[in-house]
Amino acid sequence: MPFAPLLSPPPLPLSSLQILPISLSPIPQISVPNPRTSSPLRSLRFPARIRDRTVSFCSPMLGPVDEPDAAERFLSQDCLSTARAYWVTRSLIAWNVGDDEAVVWLYASRRANLVLTDEGVEGHDSKVLLEQEPCGLPENVIQKFPHIKHYKAFHVPLSVDVGSLVKCQLAVVSFCARGKCKNATGLQLPGVLDDMFAYKGPLGAVFSEEAITLNLWAPTAQVVCAHVYKGPLGEDQLDPMQLEEVNGVWSAAGPRSWEGCYYVYEVSVYHPSTSRIETCKVNDPYARGLSSDGMRTLLVNLDCGKFKPPGWDDLANGKPEFHSFADISIYELHVRDFSASDETVDPNFRGGFLAFTSQDSAGVSHLKKLSDAGLTHVHLLPCFQFGGVDDDRIKWEQLDYDELSKQPPDSDKQQGEVTSIQDQDGYNWGYNPVLFGVPKGSYASNPNGESRIIDFRKMIQALNRIGLRVVLDVVYNHLYVVPGYYLRRNVDGYIENSACINNTASEHFMVERLIIDDLLCWAVAYKVDGFRFDLMGHIMKSTMVKAKSALQSLSKDENGVDGSKIYIYGEGWDFGEVANNGRGINASQFNIGGTGIGSFNDRIRDAVLGGSPFGHPLQQGFVTGLSLQPNGYDHGSKRVTDNMLSTSVDHIQIGLAANLRDFVLTSHTGAAMKGSEILTHDGVAVGYALCPTETINYVSAHDNETLFDIISLKTAEEILVDDRCRINHLATSIVALSQGVPFFHSGDEILRSKSLDRDSYNSGDWFNRLDFSYEMNNWGVGLPPREKNEKNWPLIKPRLANPSFKPEKHHILAALGNFIDLLKIRYSSPLFRLRTANEIQERVCFHNTGPSSCLGAIVMSIEDGYEGEPGMIQLDPNYSFIVIVFNACPTKTSVSLPSLRGRVLQLHPVQVASSDKLVKESSYEASSGCFTIPQRTTSVFVEARGA
Repeated sequence: MPFAPLLSPPPLPLSSLQILPISLSPIPQISVPNPRTSSPLRSLRFPARIRDRTVSFCSPMLGPVDEPDAAERFLSQDCLSTARAYWVTRSLIAWNVGDDEAVVWLYASRRANLVLTDEGVEGHDSKVLLEQEPCGLPENVIQKFPHIKHYKAFHVPLSVDVGSLVKCQLAVVSFCARGKCKNATGLQLPGVLDDMFAYKGPLGAVFSEEAITLNLWAPTAQVVCAHVYKGPLGEDQLDPMQLEEVNGVWSAAGPRSWEGCYYVYEVSVYHPSTSRIETCKVNDPYARGLSSDGMRTLLVNLDCGKFKPPGWDDLANGKPEFHSFADISIYELHVRDFSASDETVDPNFRGGFLAFTSQDSAGVSHLKKLSDAGLTHVHLLPCFQFGGVDDDRIKWEQLDYDELSKQPPDSDKQQGEVTSIQDQDGYNWGYNPVLFGVPKGSYASNPNGESRIIDFRKMIQALNRIGLRVVLDVVYNHLYVVPGYYLRRNVDGYIENSACINNTASEHFMVERLIIDDLLCWAVAYKVDGFRFDLMGHIMKSTMVKAKSALQSLSKDENGVDGSKIYIYGEGWDFGEVANNGRGINASQFNIGGTGIGSFNDRIRDAVLGGSPFGHPLQQGFVTGLSLQPNGYDHGSKRVTDNMLSTSVDHIQIGLAANLRDFVLTSHTGAAMKGSEILTHDGVAVGYALCPTETINYVSAHDNETLFDIISLKTAEEILVDDRCRINHLATSIVALSQGVPFFHSGDEILRSKSLDRDSYNSGDWFNRLDFSYEMNNWGVGLPPREKNEKNWPLIKPRLANPSFKPEKHHILAALGNFIDLLKIRYSSPLFRLRTANEIQERVCFHNTGPSSCLGAIVMSIEDGYEGEPGMIQLDPNYSFIVIVFNACPTKTSVSLPSLRGRVLQLHPVQVASSDKLVKESSYEASSGCFTIPQRTTSVFVEARGA
């Protein structure tokens, strides 16, 4: 989820408390490791925040200082730049001031003239004496702000005009008994703004037959003016229009003839980082269209018929059908990757939305193959307006790919050329939001006007037409802007940035509302079928539950959308200031259970591949040779590695059972244990889901190396490329045949490589190429970019230089055939897609378990009921029993299972017809219950009903 450095920002999408354009001067960049503990590791660049100064007289670390000279030493004008006090409700201010005897005043200056002196504060327009509340903060405040539960509470008199004060520079100041100024700080206002100005009415541009009404929520603004322009560029401005405020909402009505024009808001507001009243121009946070440079908001009515492709209004009735969220399978895809290198696509469409409408292109033909095999959903990386890529393609810098192709596979020249233009080319993953609700201009045929809207809708139609629903990757956890109501701050008032740049605060009413309104817009106006939430753990659980409820309440009759078919999932990592419910109950893996919202299962990823994104890249796992074919990395003694492998098998088996919290498994120790009782190496429970659709099983995603690349790093160097290709398929088969929702990164099925780049968010088309002609997999196109990969170059260089690592076309075609077979097998029986935790517990069983198990083999069975017999309900009309054997050993393996003796099992018909000769050698002997499986092979056996 990394993003490009922020150097010259667009106008801001949000206007409320302290929202201003970022300085046009370059902001210094710093590099830090991402602090996630359960997610892919990424070293991220982001603008340095205001330095973290703790200048309070009463420091949390130092405690109260009573001696007056100390106060004079520590107290300075810098205190007013902090915001260590919280105005939490209309009548309460919370502050961790240390002296119980102190007298506390609230000061306000409409012109931002406050000056701190030894005697107090000068330059104020008004001041209010605050009385301490002896009972402290009430429970409802502590629930909203748990991180300040121990703060003192001060009462704000009812006579105070709160609406006027929140527009001012504010400070709370404490004085000792002798009248000496002891402590001072600014205030954080989200609590009082939520209490006084929470608003549920119309926002953005509202179209009626006679007029267009503009509505902006900005309770801290002093003046708001709308500038309307006839076009996206130039000075063709109409008369500016002053907006009027009612309870924090600024509104004005203009003529209907404004439709198709552009506008910006000019807002005057106090900004604490400059300690001044600033006047700035901002976009509407509820914008639905933009100019090409993102500087102006387009006045566009999404309901207008001219923006709807033929048949758009009937699309809900033509959506690809599925019956349960358990039937979903997901293919993650970047819009530009899909077609930027596809020569069968019109050059004008390449890299954009309309490439999906090229029904005879290589890329669309590839998606059709996957859809025909059973794939249900395409997950598109961010498609909203994001920073880092200019909307105007003419401004992009290009590289000579023919020249780069002449360089050696382990050369550093390619990465040098790519990174030299990486902020001026057309590539970025898009995890740096500018405006949530507008399609990205660089993906449109014309970034001005209505093309973004029409092109995006045509893309949705085209994908639905070939049987694929569409998931949109949404990034509500941070914004490409500076401090304000919308952002979460620490106890000193500085912006929390654990989500990479600045963290939005969904615990604030209007932030939550913006998120839900935006989701509803994409669902209704663009008929998006699902949403993947970036860093979902940084969003509150209550927000996610409300979002799900709002989406699923949509109906075809009222909204043209069947909301019951909209699926949502995300990254449930628990870290940063929200960890352990530090800001309220967040949407982390362990909190999201029971909601039906999916979260990514990193446990199965790490057990299958080995180590974690934080560990050494040579750490091995189940499929990459742990204990079975060592790669030279010191994992410990054979006894240690055998135990590591057995533990990994336990984790994988819980993942295969949808990572359910209460699924009971016989562990490698022989003990019967629930998923929640089996622990990772750092003591975290493996199982956390309460129903199967709360688990997204995966082994690769856009983050970190591709599946083929990580296998090429972790496996022993001497193995053949044929074996690496089989391991790629083995890893994918674990995901494809697991209970829960399987998730695949685009290119997993064709051995995609990024030349071992671990973070290709800004690595250009060169390292991110997808080749749907199947001629190459992009391995060995040079050392990956220095910034994120240089420390691993000593490992990477010899592998890229070794021609035996590079797959041939026949390997790629074989991988694709095997992947299609997996999809066909998954959708050949409902037993692979059980819908409830009870069904999984009743029907799924693991064999070859306990201390005497055969290392390197996982055996899973799924049993169906029989018509007319008591007990389990019959689900599958064709198969009564299924056995899946995953053999990670480098040699043929036989596993005898007396409990399965006498079954009438045959190799699955799809594998019988497979082009994979090895899988056909799989066998089962009924008399002994012995399964013999070729090396690095997944074999599926079925018992036909009535056999």
